[in-house]
This record gives sequence, C-alpha cells and structure tokens, in this order.
Amino acid sequence: MANLDINNTFKRRSSTYRLVVTNDDTYDEVIAFRLSRKSVYVGLSIAFMFLVGLTIALIAFTPLKYYIPGYGTKESRSALELLKIRTDSLEQAVHFKEQYIEGIKKVLSEGNPQQLDTIPLELPESLPSLD
Repeated sequence: MANLDINNTFKRRSSTYRLVVTNDDTYDEVIAFRLSRKSVYVGLSIAFMFLVGLTIALIAFTPLKYYIPGYGTKESRSALELLKIRTDSLEQAVHFKEQYIEGIKKVLSEGNPQQLDTIPLELPESLPSLD
C-alpha cells in the first residue's frame, strides 16, 4: 500500500487552483476563480444542504405533501375507514347471496342438498329410571 504522508495531504487540500472561463473567439478572460479542494468541498456541501432544505420546505409548506402515500387530512382518513367498512359489509352480503344461490341450485338440480344445515343429535337408547 502507498504510504500516505499527513502533511502532504493537508498541503494538497489547502493548495489553490485557478479556474478561468475565457471567451473562445477572443481568448479574453470572462471570469476567474481561485479555488482549493477545501473550498470546493465546502461549496458543494452548502449547495447540497440548500437543495435538501429547499426540497423539504417545498414539500412541507405546499400541497405537494398530500401526494405522499399515507399522508392526508383527518376527514380523508375517516372517509377511508367508512368506505372500508362499507366495502367489507358489501363483500359479506355478496358472499351470503352466493351461498344462498348455490344452495338453491343444488336443490333444484339434485333434488336434495348434500350438506344439511342441522347437526344430528345422538340420544341414548334408554334412560335409567329413578323410581
């Protein structure tokens, strides 16, 4: 492995570079920047934090927050619960009606239903008398 010198690393971080934007036709300097690795890192970090803060503020303080799954108003949540209850009761009613129709089809086609809806009782043959 390469042996890293701590002083060399700090020197490279603080050494300055020059970024020059020139006009391609006349070769005139339009703008020039003196940069170091540390200043570029700090600048990019600040820009990143600013964009994250702007995104959070945009979502938190505008109606965009209602597009986030699971977020909504109290009224919409209560309406959703009511719809769930109604849907469940409708599914149950449809299920019972399907069972009823299947039973009627069996009676009409076969003459007697295969499944009885009563349980046969097993009574003892004779009860001992207490006399």
